[in-house]
Amino acid sequence: MTKNQRKSIAALAVVSVIMSITVNSNAMHIMEGYLPPKYSIAWGILCIPFLVAGFLSIKMKLKDSRRNITLLAMAGAFIFVISSLKIPSVTGSCSHMTGTGLGAILFGPTAVGILGIIVLLFQAILLAHGGLTTLGANTFSMAIAGPFLTFGIYKLCMKLKVNKWVSVFLAAFIGDIFTYCVTSFQLAMAYPSPEGGVGASVVKFLSVFAPTQLPLAILEGILTLLIMIALETYAKPELKMLGYMKEAK
Repeated sequence: MTKNQRKSIAALAVVSVIMSITVNSNAMHIMEGYLPPKYSIAWGILCIPFLVAGFLSIKMKLKDSRRNITLLAMAGAFIFVISSLKIPSVTGSCSHMTGTGLGAILFGPTAVGILGIIVLLFQAILLAHGGLTTLGANTFSMAIAGPFLTFGIYKLCMKLKVNKWVSVFLAAFIGDIFTYCVTSFQLAMAYPSPEGGVGASVVKFLSVFAPTQLPLAILEGILTLLIMIALETYAKPELKMLGYMKEAK
């Protein structure tokens, strides 16, 4: 990437911090202290093998080429920016995009686990968005489950020879929706409905997120698509190093 492109990425990260601080902190991330301790611990333990795999994956990518760190930083900044912009829900909750689809398509799902937990830590400590006790649950839903499905959808579309731009959109869109499905399941497990149990509770939580999350998921798919188009225009050498250009053909 050129010097001007690196400056643009740095400016994007600064703007994201400023924008994040100015918004309300109630959002999709499960808030501090909301989950019973046993669930907080269980989700945290479940994340460990994925995070170890993610660390090794990033280490290998950077070993292949140090220039990959520029795209990696951009993917992390993208997650931070759009996951920090909370939109009030008509049902009394809040929703936001996840931003993890871009990183999953470029670097694979395990690498996004590391990017995601770093973003969630910053948001929990600096923005009161999410929490440290719920870090494991939030990491699993947003930085592990969503990216894995995104990656799977993208690979499936490539095998089926679906148009690459349609593939990018569908992968990011479905990955975003799945994140909220997993979050609803996590909440339902901790607080099952007296009538209907976990299943009924999942439906209730999904009905809270759906009115705002569906249009946000569409918007995330479009934004991810636009960024991928821009990267193909301005960062072809970096994409070739990652193997994306060859795969996209």
